[in-house]
Formats: sequence, structure tokens, C-alpha cells
Amino acid sequence: MSRNDGEVQGLSRGDLGPEYRKLWAASTVSNLGDGVTVVAGPLLVASLTRDPVLVAGIAFAQRVPWLLFSLVSGALVDRLDRRRLMVVVDVFRMVLFGFLGLAVLMDFVSIPLLYAVFFFMGTAETLFDTASVSILPAVLQRDCLEKANGRLLGGQIVSNELAAPPLGGFLFAVAASVPFFLDAGTFAAAAALVLFMRGNFRVERQEGTPPTTLRAEISEGIRWLWGNRLLRTLAVSLGIMNLTMTATISIFVLFAQERLGLGSLGYGVLLTSVAVGGIAGSLAAERLVGWLGAGTIMRIGLLIEAASTSVIALSHEPLVVGVMLALFGFHAIVWNVVTISLRQQIIPERLLGRVNSAYRLLGLGGMSAGAILGGVLARGFGLTAPFWFASLSVTVLAVVVWPILSNETIRATRENAPSASVQ
Repeated sequence: MSRNDGEVQGLSRGDLGPEYRKLWAASTVSNLGDGVTVVAGPLLVASLTRDPVLVAGIAFAQRVPWLLFSLVSGALVDRLDRRRLMVVVDVFRMVLFGFLGLAVLMDFVSIPLLYAVFFFMGTAETLFDTASVSILPAVLQRDCLEKANGRLLGGQIVSNELAAPPLGGFLFAVAASVPFFLDAGTFAAAAALVLFMRGNFRVERQEGTPPTTLRAEISEGIRWLWGNRLLRTLAVSLGIMNLTMTATISIFVLFAQERLGLGSLGYGVLLTSVAVGGIAGSLAAERLVGWLGAGTIMRIGLLIEAASTSVIALSHEPLVVGVMLALFGFHAIVWNVVTISLRQQIIPERLLGRVNSAYRLLGLGGMSAGAILGGVLARGFGLTAPFWFASLSVTVLAVVVWPILSNETIRATRENAPSASVQ
């Protein structure tokens, strides 16, 4: 990938540089709009129907593109200029949500229209999210990736999970169209910020390389991921953890109301504890990795996840549950910082899009099934059953992957990795 190498190499350790700051600002601004829409979308559907299946359909419409298009999106990210692709996707999302805001304002919105909009939103996310992870190593020194990813995730939590939910609810109460117009505006701002990033972020093909098909390129990415023992283990582990986490989230509102005795306000406050823990994790991740090592961090994270879900299952106290959620949020963000940085350090630059998309397919593909499983377990065995299932599953997972997630294994994998990122 061509870039201004002299500028990147001239950065001192800890100086993330102006191009990173543009990327961070674009991510934080667009995540604010996304968070507002995540709140306003279900509220809009609920104003049109009280059928819980139809209300849940909007989340399904947004998530199913990851199962359908993530591999194709990864191949396109490796073929195209990643910066320009991000700009085009943001412009598309600006138009999409501007149209939705207009539809709400003019009172011709419908449930099928909402499903279509959120399906296209999810499809755009498969391109943008893969490109944003793949572009980062081109603007930073390799030893700055933990700090950079921590700050990106920290900005995402503050804007998307702390600021956006109350703002989205308030704006929807003011006028149902306003949250979607705001989201369109944030995408316009994000597109402008990314557009002004300097450099050419397209993977350069070597001269004489014969043209290949999209299918062959996707297969190459899948084979590379499956052939790397460490990343394969992490992808499957993420899939199991996300499946069990979604099983608990899917019934958590009932757990909070019926077991903890909370109302809507208490439920909302309880959920913010995850974000508070996540912010702390984003600030501490780099230092923890330097102190304990990436392998030890992930081992501890598995123990935290298994223990926190079992404590929640045992508890009737909102304060105890809130502390466990904060601890879980801390672990989740630190885990993401470690694993995203590892992928950016290990995966060859020309394969970043394809391998990341295959990784996310394995990691996110089970979330829809997890939601259904959580409902089935809660209906058959009680509201604590999904939490016990999650705790037992992650405990077994920890035993299986413990030997692989060692500092020595990760160090060896990094040393044997091709020169994929900025040197």
C-alpha cells in the first residue's frame, strides 16, 4: 500500500499524527449518529406496530448483511482505495438516512421501508467497518496500534453508548424525523474528515501478477485465516463468546425488570455501567498489554467473562449486577484492543480486508442464533439460564484455548508475520 512513509516513520512513539486524528474524529462523529439511530429506529417501528416479531425484525435486517456480504466486502476492501471507499460509503449513508428522515417528516414511512433502510445500513457497515480496521496500519507505527485502537474504541463508547442513547430518545420525542437527519449530518462530517486524509490507501499489485476472480481472492483470505492457528482460535473464540453474550442480552430487559425489580430508568442506568467499564478499558489497554502481555490479558479476560455471568445469575442486587457489567465492559474493550491490534500486526497488508471480514464472519455470525437461544433457554429454564449457559460455555472455552493464548505463542506469531504494517 502506498503512503507517505517518511511522514509515518518520522512520528515519535505516542504521537499518533494528524491522519489518525482525522480518522478518530470521523469514527467518533459517525458513531454518535449511529447510536442515535439505534435508539430511534426501534422507537419508530414500535410507533407503527406492537408486534414484537416485527419490532425485532429491524435488528435482524441490520445484522443479516454480515452473514451475506462480509466476505465480498473484505475482497473489495483489498481491491479498492480504502479511504475513497469509506468516503463513498459515508456519502451513501448520508443520503440513505436523509431520505429516511424525509420519509418520516412527510409521513410516508412504513415497516418494509424501515427494513430496507436498515438492511442497506448493515450492508454499508460491512464495507466501512472492514475498511476502517484495515486502513489503520497505513497511518501509524506498528507499536502505536494498541493506543490507537484503544482511543478509537473509547471514542466509540462515549459517543455511541453514553451520549447517543439519551440524545436519541430526546430528539425522537421532539420530532421523530430529527434523529435520522442528525445521523445523515454526522455521516457527511465523517466523509469530509476521511476525504482529507493524506495518502493513497490502495493495495498495490505487483507488476506481472495475473488478474484473479473475486471468488479466488475470498478463498485466499479464508485459507490464510484458517491456516493461522492463533487467529483461527481467536475468531472461533469470539464467535462462541458473542453467541453466549447475545443469549444473555436478548432477555436482559426481562431479567432487570422481574429479577432485579428495575423500571425503565433503572434499566437504562444499569446498561450504562457497561460503557463506564469500557471507557476504563480503552484507557488502560495499552499499559496492561505492556505490563502483562497480550496472551495473559486474554486468559484473564476469559476468566472475567465466565465469572461475571455466573455472579449475575446468582444476584438479586442491581448494584452487584452493575459492577459485573462494568467489569465485563472493561474486559470486552481490552479484548478488542488486543485482538484488533494483533490482526493489524500479523495479517499481510494485501489481505487485511479479506482476512478481517472472514474473522468477523466467524466472530459475529452466531449472534442472531444466540438471541433465539437466549429466549428458548429463558422460556424453558428461567431467566438465569442464559447466564449459566454463558458462564459454562466460556469456562470450557478457556480450558480449551488456554495453551494457545500464551505470551510466547503470540510473540512467535508476531515475529514470524510478514512485514504487513508500517515499519
